[in-house]
Amino acid sequence: MPYLLLAFAILSEVCATSCLKLTDGFSRLWPSVGVGIGYVLSFVLLGQALKHIPVSVAYAVWSGAGTAAVAAIGVVAFGEQLGKPQLAGIALIIVGVVLLNLRASH
Repeated sequence: MPYLLLAFAILSEVCATSCLKLTDGFSRLWPSVGVGIGYVLSFVLLGQALKHIPVSVAYAVWSGAGTAAVAAIGVVAFGEQLGKPQLAGIALIIVGVVLLNLRASH
């Protein structure tokens, strides 16, 4: 159950961050509301997950998965480009999350 809460925390954070682009500097109401709701929900769910998952693991997974997902959404939904340095950065984030999870299991 804690990892399901973490997954929903990641999903709501990714939705909120993706909506930031649509707010037009918080001048558009509904995307701005989506950002606020998404971030509040994400932190509530992350806080619940932290009752059972070490903070080093949960935060690394939450931020790393969110970063990679938002980068992919930027490419697919907003036509942004990712070059080799950006792809290498995402790969390093993923490697870091994996290493933190390996350490946490011992």
